Amino acid sequence: MFEFKVIAECKTTGARAGEFVTPHGVIKTPVFMPVGTLATVKAMSPAELKEINSQIILGNTYHLYLRPGNEIISKAGGLHEFMNWDGPILTDSGGFQVFSLAKLQKITDENVMCRSHIDGSQLIMSPEWSMETQRILGSDIAMCFDQCCEFPATHEKAEEAVKRTTLWAKRSRNFFQANNDSNKQALFGIIQGSVYEDLRRRSAEEILSLDFPGYAIGGLSVGESHEAMYRSLDLLNTLMPVNKPRYLMGVGYPLNIVEGIARGVDMFDCVLPTRNGRNATVFINSGRLNMRGKTHAEDFSPLDPECDCYACKNFTRAYLRHLAITGEILGARLFSWHNLRFTIRIAERAREAIIAGTFPEFLKEFKEKFHDDYHSDPE
Repeated sequence: MFEFKVIAECKTTGARAGEFVTPHGVIKTPVFMPVGTLATVKAMSPAELKEINSQIILGNTYHLYLRPGNEIISKAGGLHEFMNWDGPILTDSGGFQVFSLAKLQKITDENVMCRSHIDGSQLIMSPEWSMETQRILGSDIAMCFDQCCEFPATHEKAEEAVKRTTLWAKRSRNFFQANNDSNKQALFGIIQGSVYEDLRRRSAEEILSLDFPGYAIGGLSVGESHEAMYRSLDLLNTLMPVNKPRYLMGVGYPLNIVEGIARGVDMFDCVLPTRNGRNATVFINSGRLNMRGKTHAEDFSPLDPECDCYACKNFTRAYLRHLAITGEILGARLFSWHNLRFTIRIAERAREAIIAGTFPEFLKEFKEKFHDDYHSDPE
């Protein structure tokens, strides 16, 4: 049921255009995947996600285990039925919460003992717990339980996380093979190693040896510089198999996406588009805009004349600024709508360029236009 093939490749950079067949549809890569932590992409309905060409969305194993819980999702028939989404879904393993909720937990090779961020109740997270929960969720792509370390991390701490990630990957695979249906769900391995080349090599070697149908790159976009991220991606581009999808976890900043694609990455996800949208910050081809800025007060032009989203086709910057400064819910929805479509469109444009043989020109033009600063004064 799962099949990945590369249909075009940039000979200059190694950027790839591919197709990944899943039980709920074919994913055309490169692809950006909106994050629906709690079985909803914030501010967006499933119909709206379809309208902006979201091919696949994410759910969060840890959060969905706590609310609404495995029992309710099982009774609903799985996550697809529960949230009324008929496209592919990827679920993370809960491993990132081992990183993000560090103050609430104790980590051993056996498991992670932590307390719920909701009510303080004790929760034991393990590879087996993660695989069983993701089986109940019924996602198309499940992720191995892993340990992501903070940045900066000492070599010793990063090595410990690599060791544990490999140990947990083996346990995840063993439980998955015994209990989950590989025709309905694919299990991806995760490569860790922080910014250390030797540890990235080691983690890649160990995880690739387990022969997963796809591989994720974890432990980046956690505070390191763009340059450090790109060095890791350059290395992994030479190590990862060409016939399996590559997923860069938690990366959604536009420049990082195009640079990641240039280094052979196929899949991306991040909460950045909706989080920025809720804070009246939007991305356009020239960079970021603070929509509370006074310069927009009498600007009756579209938010982004090059964008085909609902917000850009129907409303002016002046109106959108009005929504932002008055705190209207519609503003958060429209900004999120635009940011998601803009980010999805980056991957679409890159794919078109790869197939056309013009990706180096696309990459150069994008980097020349997109500036990493705000283009209007704050309110």
